[in-house]
Order: sequence, then structure tokens, then C-alpha cells
Amino acid sequence: MKTALIAGASGLTGKQCLYQCLESNDYFKVIVLVRKQLPVKHAKLEQVVVDYDRPETLAIAADDVFCCLGTTIKKAGSQDAFRKVDFVYPMELAKQTLAKGATGFFLVSAIGANKDSSIFYSRVKGELEETLRQLPFKTLCIVRPSLLIGTRTEFRLGERIAQIISKPLGFLFFGPLKQYKPVKDTEVANALLLIAKNKTSGTTIVDNAMIIEMSGQ
Repeated sequence: MKTALIAGASGLTGKQCLYQCLESNDYFKVIVLVRKQLPVKHAKLEQVVVDYDRPETLAIAADDVFCCLGTTIKKAGSQDAFRKVDFVYPMELAKQTLAKGATGFFLVSAIGANKDSSIFYSRVKGELEETLRQLPFKTLCIVRPSLLIGTRTEFRLGERIAQIISKPLGFLFFGPLKQYKPVKDTEVANALLLIAKNKTSGTTIVDNAMIIEMSGQ
């Protein structure tokens, strides 16, 4: 039996990851890193208030670390602020938990992540992936979802569009286009936990089409 640690559990995918970890028989304890307590109660759940600007607060022992941190440039307010949330914080989380014995790191990245991209968002995501590869985790899993479908407390235009077109136009996303089909938050979380359950050595990249296939669609 293992301990899971989740960063970003108040977000769209992080919330589903939390629910699935709590329901899983693979984990006897689920730790969530929070800025303020979440309205969730469960016998396996432990909430730890942390300050991401103080990396030492992230030094928590766990077997599997699920990183669902992420924001938008609009919400962050600047490229520098975005990079802090989407690169600096995940890297500090990885380093601190690795030092405490974590063997698996499971990252929610994004379609198009590429360290050489001319698009700032995609470049930061790619730089994070590349840097994580240099850390000696036994298992590194990177999932790259397309537009997400789910219920957020904040409004994101792209995701709202994805929800509108996903059902009536879903038949268009087959073959190579399956890579761009909007994907449910529950499907992304499911992919993360499936990889964690069947943990193998090395780096596993799960693209959007694979996320959908792993959900049985």
C-alpha cells in the first residue's frame, strides 16, 4: 500500500485525481498540498497547507506524486508569474519529494509541449518536461491532454468551446484528429492512475489519443 501526494487538487484535473486516489485500493493515504483547506472529508485524506514560494514546505514523504499545477497567462497576470506556477513550482515539488523518497512523478502537461516552441505556453510546458527527465525518478509519467472538459469555478473560453463542440462534433475527431479531441478531466485522472498502478521504470508519455483510448473510448 502506498501514499499518494497531489499538488493542484483544487483544479479541474487535480480534483478528479484526488477523488480517484481516495477510491483506489492502491493508496492507504492521500496527501493534498493546499493553500487553504478543501471542503473534502475522507478517512485516507490528509491536507497539508504549504507555501510554494518556500520550497522546504514541499518536502513531504510519498510514493507517488501527482502534479496537476497549472494556470493561464491571463490569470497569472504576466509571463513571469505564469512560469513560476507552471515551471518553478512543479520543479521544486519534484526535487523536494524526490529527496524524501518519492519514486513516481506524474505530471499533467499539455498538448504541443515543446521546449523549442515559439509559443510561450508550449515552450514552458516543454522546458518543464525536459528538466523533469533529468531527475532520477524510477517512474516519470507525462500526460498531454488537449482541451479539457469539466466544471471549473473560473471561466476559460477555450474549455467552454470544447464543451460545446465535444458532443455534436465528436465524430470528426478520429484518426490523426483524435489527438485534438476535447478530453474529460476524469479521463486524464484515470490515465494518471492507470500508469501509477502499472508503474514501470523510465519515462512514459501519454498523448491525448492515448488518454482517450485508456478510458475505453
